[in-house]
Amino acid sequence: MDSRKCLCCPWLRCCGNGEFRPRTVWLGHPEKREQRYPSNVVDNQKYNIFTFLPGVLFNQFKYFFNLYFLLLACSQFVPELRLGALYTYWVPLGFVLIITIIREAVEEIRCSMRDKEVNSQIYSKLSTRGYEAAFFHSNYQCTFHSYIHYFSLQNQRVPADMIFLRTSERNGSCFLRTDQLDGETDWKLRLPVSCTQRLPTAGDLLQIRSYVYAEEPNIDIHSFVGTFTREDGDPPVNESLSIENTLWASTVIASGTIVGVVIYTGKELRSVMNTSNPRNKIGLFDLEVNCLTKILFGALIVVSLVMVALQHFAGRWYLQIFRFLLLFSNIIPISLRVNLDMGKMVYSWMIRKDSKIPGTVVKASTIPEQLGRISYLLTDKTGTLTQNEMVFRRLHLGTVAYGMDSMDEVQSHVFSAYTQPLHEPPTTRSLLSTKVRKTISSRVHEAVKAIALCHNVTPVYESNGVTDQAEAEQHYEDSCRVYQASSPDEVALVQWTESVGLTLVGRDLSSVHLRTPGGQILNFTILQIFPFTYESKRMGIIVRDESTGEITFYMKGADVVMAGIVQYNDWLEEEYNIFFLFFLPKVWMLTGDKLETATCTAKNAHIVTRTQDIHIFRPVTTRGEAHLELNAFRRKHDCALVISGDSLEVCLKFYEYEFMELACQCPAVICCRVAPTQKAQIVRLLQERTGKLTCAVGDGGNDVSMIQEADCGVGVEGKEGKQASLAADFSVTQFKHLGRLLMVHGRNSYKRSAALSQFVIHRSLCISTMQAVFSSVFYFASVPLYQGFLIIGYSTIYTMFPVFSLVLDKDVKSEVAMLYPELYKDLLKGRPLSFKTFLIWVLISIYQGSIIMYGALLLFESEFVHIVAISFTSLILTELLMVALTIQTWHWLMIVAELLSLACYIASLVFLHEFIDIYFITTLSFLWKVTVITLISCLPLYILKYLRRKFSPPSYSKLTS
Repeated sequence: MDSRKCLCCPWLRCCGNGEFRPRTVWLGHPEKREQRYPSNVVDNQKYNIFTFLPGVLFNQFKYFFNLYFLLLACSQFVPELRLGALYTYWVPLGFVLIITIIREAVEEIRCSMRDKEVNSQIYSKLSTRGYEAAFFHSNYQCTFHSYIHYFSLQNQRVPADMIFLRTSERNGSCFLRTDQLDGETDWKLRLPVSCTQRLPTAGDLLQIRSYVYAEEPNIDIHSFVGTFTREDGDPPVNESLSIENTLWASTVIASGTIVGVVIYTGKELRSVMNTSNPRNKIGLFDLEVNCLTKILFGALIVVSLVMVALQHFAGRWYLQIFRFLLLFSNIIPISLRVNLDMGKMVYSWMIRKDSKIPGTVVKASTIPEQLGRISYLLTDKTGTLTQNEMVFRRLHLGTVAYGMDSMDEVQSHVFSAYTQPLHEPPTTRSLLSTKVRKTISSRVHEAVKAIALCHNVTPVYESNGVTDQAEAEQHYEDSCRVYQASSPDEVALVQWTESVGLTLVGRDLSSVHLRTPGGQILNFTILQIFPFTYESKRMGIIVRDESTGEITFYMKGADVVMAGIVQYNDWLEEEYNIFFLFFLPKVWMLTGDKLETATCTAKNAHIVTRTQDIHIFRPVTTRGEAHLELNAFRRKHDCALVISGDSLEVCLKFYEYEFMELACQCPAVICCRVAPTQKAQIVRLLQERTGKLTCAVGDGGNDVSMIQEADCGVGVEGKEGKQASLAADFSVTQFKHLGRLLMVHGRNSYKRSAALSQFVIHRSLCISTMQAVFSSVFYFASVPLYQGFLIIGYSTIYTMFPVFSLVLDKDVKSEVAMLYPELYKDLLKGRPLSFKTFLIWVLISIYQGSIIMYGALLLFESEFVHIVAISFTSLILTELLMVALTIQTWHWLMIVAELLSLACYIASLVFLHEFIDIYFITTLSFLWKVTVITLISCLPLYILKYLRRKFSPPSYSKLTS
């Protein structure tokens, strides 16, 4: 979120005490610049230096899992409940908190560095000494007079909401790219205040006495009401201001240099008011683990009550309940949280270091598993799918087509058309008058000329430091020419004609000038222009060639319109590249662009298949119209839905449940002309109605609300800003990287965390089962089987490395996961971590814990320490062997982890002589007993696993074979 925090004291009139009010911005009245306004600093951090530690601790202990261990550790200060040394409980808890604090601190530092990069952008400020460099996003600028200076912008992102006062362009206007604000690709024409534009120089702005009256800040980005008044004029000048005179923050100056004065900053910006506050996202996987710990806690209470009941509630039985609760507290493993958090850090590191998705940033390292369970993908179009880079890739002429690899042939045809000896290039009239069929060369030439003439592009010449503007315009200097248009599509067409030899060098209201490959200037007079409208979906132009007097009408438009006008050709049915996201359950595209552009992009991205029906929801304004249109849509089956933002608002107002029910059944939904708040609303409704995980992808400031509302937000670093990437949980440099992020890293993260969590639970349930067997054999005494040092060692240095090495395991190669998206669909059912798998691991733990404990009791010889030696060694070997049998793809670090853990245990026996008989463990009798117990605890399970895989193989088994 491109958020700006107000750092002023609350008792000052900062932001009008929280109320948005109209304001008067005084120019040339330094004595009246006293009103305070919000700071314009960009701050996306969750905490500050004072709230960091309390905030992190609160977010940790508000969940049952961590709160349970805090209460457990605090209970050891009560002498009647103490079972061992305090470090037995406080050291693991402290380790968990330290890991969490470090992780949060690293994320906050990274976020701060990204914010600092944005806040360090330099702008030009107009002062009495000329233009000066200024940091506009500065945290010490709280009073409005710090902003009253005029800011000069050239091809820069507008840092605040401004009134357009002056431009360097001769036509007295400029174009604005607004896709980062409203999602529309068309450039917007903006006009300066006429009386300030007429001033001789920009410096004269500092000499006049005037003021701007602006309406109160509001959410509407398409309207503005205000006035500009110049008091020192004769007579005084009063001009009304509209949206055409504004420069909203998050837009980009597409042409020329402009000077503007700031009217809104901080939280009063239109872009900020269209975003929502970020929320602290908790992954579904973490909630599921939290649910499982509650089940384990219930089992802990039941076991404790059973033990006390078997003692017939004798003596101070209520104290015995608490002692048993503490004794069996290992049923809920505190190491689970540590392992999962460290696993998330490893997954985040793997994502950042993946060479196939360079530049990917993980901002929310707490939810990488979310990427593996996305049911609904909601994506912006502008910039996200198109990257705002329009390139002319193919020219179709009936049955002939030229691609990127054959553009040199087009260039050759254009060159030959204008270099024919002894006669002029063929004209349209001469070609039509002949009965002979047009040659390929003439057809190519006419097509290129049509594209070079039918548009709204204007070439503008700027000084490049060597050639001044006037000279560049006179000689049509190529290095100084910049194309201006209302759409990047138009510019792409003209740039292509230039690349093949026919260059647009000049244009005004009445004429167009083209330059041929030989340097000849072709002059055309504009007789009539039919501008593009959303109703006609096409534009046209009538021109007269001054060299021949020939008058020609050129027209271009959307395929749905032109298909019925031009002669039929099979190339009108577009060719599509299969898009990997088609294999997901559902894709929704949310864009601020017009209906035709959104639909075409959805087809090209294969969100809508070539043969799939599309239902275009007709515009509705009333409840009755919405009811009729919904009934019409209800009769359609397996078709994609296209709906506009206005119609969507009406449907959600009167028929929210019915609309969402129908829309969720569609294979794809395209919402066009939607506002930023509508995007977030759609995400929220999907979450509420379906209960499935959503992922929102966008690249602009208008996508921030949607990204923050989704369960998983992915920002694409756009060319015009980083608002989306700063606010997202994950940031990628290209949209195509999303596939690997979801299908490889998301899938692996979820499956690895599922295996890791179940293994940690298994490890703790094994030792708890052994404790229960031991207590029941010795008359249900609340006496610990192992000392605290052994328990900590078992969960850390003896078994931690092999168990944690499961974060490196994978069932299929990355290439296979990308090639077969069906593997991703299997995860949506949540089978890797479910009540079924949890119950299986509980039964395995009870079986192995019972075998180990009863085996040690049956096979020990004379001393009690032999029971400890046999059972503890068998427990460690069983865990190491279980990890080895579970691994599907071995990594060299896994082997190192197994050998290192075994070596650590053997080496530590020297220091465990108080608990384990060193002489006894060196005997063959000990080795034989431990081997038998370990094999009995593991071998039957391995046989069952083998049989299950043979008769019910997993979905990926055929792929791996």
